Amino acid sequence: MKLLNVDTLEEARRKVIRAMEGSPLRVEEIELLKAQGYVLAEDVCARENVPLFRRSTVDGYAVRAADTGGAGESIPAFLRIVGEVEMGCAPEMEVTPGTCVYVPTGGMIPEGADGVVMMEFCELFSDTEAAVYKPVAAGANIVEAGDDMKQGQKVLKKGTKITPQAIGALAALGITRVRTYCPWKITVISTGDELVAPRETPKPGQVRDINTYGIYATARQMGFEVAECAVLKDDRMLLLETAQKGMEQSDIVVISGGSSQGKKDETNSVIDELASEGAFTHGLALKPGKPTILGYDRPTQTLLAGLPGHPAAAMLVFRLVIGWLWRTATGEKEPYVRTAEISTNLPAAPGKLTCQLVHLARRDEGSLAAIPIFGRSGLISTLSGADGYILIEENKEGLKKGERVSVYEI
Repeated sequence: MKLLNVDTLEEARRKVIRAMEGSPLRVEEIELLKAQGYVLAEDVCARENVPLFRRSTVDGYAVRAADTGGAGESIPAFLRIVGEVEMGCAPEMEVTPGTCVYVPTGGMIPEGADGVVMMEFCELFSDTEAAVYKPVAAGANIVEAGDDMKQGQKVLKKGTKITPQAIGALAALGITRVRTYCPWKITVISTGDELVAPRETPKPGQVRDINTYGIYATARQMGFEVAECAVLKDDRMLLLETAQKGMEQSDIVVISGGSSQGKKDETNSVIDELASEGAFTHGLALKPGKPTILGYDRPTQTLLAGLPGHPAAAMLVFRLVIGWLWRTATGEKEPYVRTAEISTNLPAAPGKLTCQLVHLARRDEGSLAAIPIFGRSGLISTLSGADGYILIEENKEGLKKGERVSVYEI
């Protein structure tokens, strides 16, 4: 195979989208406690106000703000205590002129009160009388009903990736089941006669299998379900059979290794045979990541992806192609992007989109520096020390020191 007519990243993405047209996303309803990392398949609106009632943000006395006007250390306002609010109960008493009611943090504000004086500014003269040494304005230390979320308000949008914060918001609304997109299932295949399991001690010429673990973890982080992992020797028939099995149980079959031009590199021919119209991408104008093969089998609705054997390149291409495809299909937001200044002059690969791993560091004056991590794409240390990556367009020769860049977190 000659990797001459390579696609740009954008061309490859367009081809994947076209190939997968008509393959609908599946939707399922799942329990809220199991929903972290899933993507919402519909908007979520508040069915009620949150909070449902006015409540205090401090421990103190609920008062009529007008009764505290002019209060100070020398001339406090004296108020009669007419009761105490208990947590989880609606108050039965009412605050009338010249009276107050003790209320704990989170307690319901009694009728008639429009402010809460903190305990620090009150002094008890008896069980029935309190001196207030500081005036409060109307609304002070009170959360109104619906201040957090109002009934009918759109709280979470379709395409939102469910985080612990989102789970908390949904629980506050009384929502215990949510409709989400079913994660795509992925089969991960790593190939190479040199690969041994991480628990084994490599012999001369052997290396521990990194890609199975790295791609598995990347897939899970991005919201996919890994159906199966397999590590194979360089055997075309074995690779073909394993990929076919993966197509029966997965939406995506990822093969790392064997996508270059070596004597035993069979990934391209296997994808060419299994994809209904053969492989449509035979390489990417991307550094690292040139030996990337893509195809799609319409009868089984399976995307076939051959990734580079080098760990850093394989995991970056997975993010840029397969991760991007999932976000596009579900409407999930782009990964968090931070702006930083490149710390040194940085050359780019002519005619290729350059994906450069960087480490982020905060300078003394507070600005953020993006420090390039140099190393070959086969070195896992380049990825393990990275906070994110930057992209340098094909038509740029490179970046100058101090130039502002967008850093995509990983």
